[in-house]
Amino acid sequence: MNSEPVAQTDIDDINDADAAASGTKKRRGILAWLAPGSLALRIALINILGLVILSIGILYFNQYRQSLINARVESLLVQGQIIAAAIAGSATADTSSIVINPDRLDDQTSVDNTDSGSTSLDFPIAPETAGPVLQRLLANTTIRGQIIDAGGNLVADSISLYGGNDIIQTNITPDAPTWKNRMGLVVNRVGDWLFGHEYPQHDDYGMDNNQSRSEISAALNGATVSVVRLNLDREIIVLVSVPVQRFRAVLGALVLSTKGGEIDNVLRAERRVVYLTFGFTVLVALFLSALLASTIARPIRRLSAAADQVRRGVNHSRIEIPDFTGRTDEIGQLSGSLRHMTTALYKRIEAIEAFAADVAHELKNPLTSLRSAVETLSFVKTDEQRGKLIDIVVHDVQRMDRLISDISDASRLDAELARSEAQPMDLAKLAKNIADHANETAKPNMARVEVAISEKKEKPNAFVIVGHDSRLGQVFRNLIDNARSFTAEGTSLNMRVRRVGSEVEVRLEDNGPGISPENLERVFERFYTDRPNTSFGRNSGLGLAISRQVVEAHKGRIWAENRLGKATAEGGEKPVLGARFIVRIPAVGDDWKPTA
Repeated sequence: MNSEPVAQTDIDDINDADAAASGTKKRRGILAWLAPGSLALRIALINILGLVILSIGILYFNQYRQSLINARVESLLVQGQIIAAAIAGSATADTSSIVINPDRLDDQTSVDNTDSGSTSLDFPIAPETAGPVLQRLLANTTIRGQIIDAGGNLVADSISLYGGNDIIQTNITPDAPTWKNRMGLVVNRVGDWLFGHEYPQHDDYGMDNNQSRSEISAALNGATVSVVRLNLDREIIVLVSVPVQRFRAVLGALVLSTKGGEIDNVLRAERRVVYLTFGFTVLVALFLSALLASTIARPIRRLSAAADQVRRGVNHSRIEIPDFTGRTDEIGQLSGSLRHMTTALYKRIEAIEAFAADVAHELKNPLTSLRSAVETLSFVKTDEQRGKLIDIVVHDVQRMDRLISDISDASRLDAELARSEAQPMDLAKLAKNIADHANETAKPNMARVEVAISEKKEKPNAFVIVGHDSRLGQVFRNLIDNARSFTAEGTSLNMRVRRVGSEVEVRLEDNGPGISPENLERVFERFYTDRPNTSFGRNSGLGLAISRQVVEAHKGRIWAENRLGKATAEGGEKPVLGARFIVRIPAVGDDWKPTA
């Protein structure tokens, strides 16, 4: 049964690979939203929190309440002054204590007051005259009017007037409250408790001794005042106290008050608008949060699920990270980074697998030769044959030791480059020191290294790079050892250091047979060697591969080419004079200065 490799994992395959049905998929989506700490839930909560703070601020700091109260006060003041003037005009003089002396009647009427002996007349507020006036002026309104005389007695109350002096009382049986009414009552109570302001409670006026009340006392002294209080049901009422005056004499006080709940109902209606607006805005915020989460959280979940599949190795196939690089935001950048990281990871895995296969193959050859020699050793009869077999064993053991050392060095190279910190260094000085050390430790028949550093028109820090001196020194040692193995006795190696653009170049030239054109790139492959049979087994084939690995880790380049001479005849091929290895590594900026 054939199985196709997975090139692009779909979102449903990633997120819902274990889901058995679409219902499970939907439940998972809901649970992903409601999961504590999920990005989608956080987006929704942050959006809703902003709306909550805004709504509370509108309800708590709203000036609409004060505007209503001020408007009501102004209206009551105008009405109070008009009604007070009408009541004062209806007041009549008290003639029950006036005595008229007929003997003194002349062109000017004389009036004697037997009680006080003065000629001034009193105009008390009579209920039978003030009450109808109050009733007519407050008809068809919800305003309550109360008249207090100068002695603090309640003269008239608009809620107790009906017709003439009749008092009517109606008992209304309230309807049974429904759950909507109860819910509304609870919401109103909570809103009043949270967003209401504390006002003093208003006690209804008694029949007498009302002059001690602050608003009554002020009105009796000729001042007009307004106060805001709460009735027994904790509802806002506005009271305006206006003096009733006639001929500059204060006859009493008129108190106009709003109906309880009138302002509260307006405020509650306003709060209901805010509640509805808040609810609608929350729904919009949730929808926008879901939309935003679908463009942020959902792609992140896809990327996370794909990364988990890469970690688990699902289906034993190469998993591709979902491609969101078409987006210009951070999700696109994250997707691109993960895709590049996964590609590099797979390349590293493939390189490790190939390296392991090459190591096994290279170790198998000397082991096979060693086993054959050991097995044959028991059958030889002469010392000469035994000596040859022992030489083969020693050669194979040395070859295995060299292979294991180079393999160990190559395997820990990446880790060492990652752990150690790169430092500024002069590449020209390093190359010269390596060449001098190679000349000092060279055997008599080995080629010497001639170093030339181009310093013409170069800045002081022209050859400074940032790198690891020990590993770059290993690169130059490998190149020198490799060139010496192909260079005839009596010749030399030429090493030249120069600045080429923004890079520092180190080139090493030998006088050997050169490299076949088809092998100019293969010489950098692991375990590849193209040497005469006389030197077989003396090299592991890892030197140039390690050199390229080190140079590329320094963001540089290394390649090989042949040195060609002049053609001996017209149209003839140019002779190969030797091989040339070139290393180029980026230099620091020209404005770089060494730190203290």
